[in-house]
Amino acid sequence: MPTEGDLGPQLSVRLTYLLKRAQLGLDGLHEELLGPLGVNHRELAVLLLLDAREPESQQQVAGRLGVDRTTMVALIDGLEGKGLVARRPDAADRRRNVIALTGAGRKTLRRATRASDEAEGRLLDGLDEVEAAQLRALLGRIARPGEQR
Repeated sequence: MPTEGDLGPQLSVRLTYLLKRAQLGLDGLHEELLGPLGVNHRELAVLLLLDAREPESQQQVAGRLGVDRTTMVALIDGLEGKGLVARRPDAADRRRNVIALTGAGRKTLRRATRASDEAEGRLLDGLDEVEAAQLRALLGRIARPGEQR
């Protein structure tokens, strides 16, 4: 990773650069820790969303995650191919399919959540608990600008 001296004082303090470096670091940690479980951080996001809600359509899941339809089809196809989710007819509207976690999906989700927690912990290792909580809170405020501050 480049040092601050390599970058100069103007780039090394820019949010774009800092957030990108943090994201790359977290992506690498997720790849290392989630890889053995057969999922990546994007698939984990889908599993987490599905676990927290009633089964929803692929389009609803895509909208909640801010993912385009083509990408969501590939994500769901991959998760379905791994036996982690299943498409099934909606009980309320049989013309529509919903996505639901399978038993294997729930088991993988538990393991992947622990691995993701470890990745986040490693990324935030240089912060104490208060600082880590502050960072999460501040990023949450930035990520959800329309919510109450």
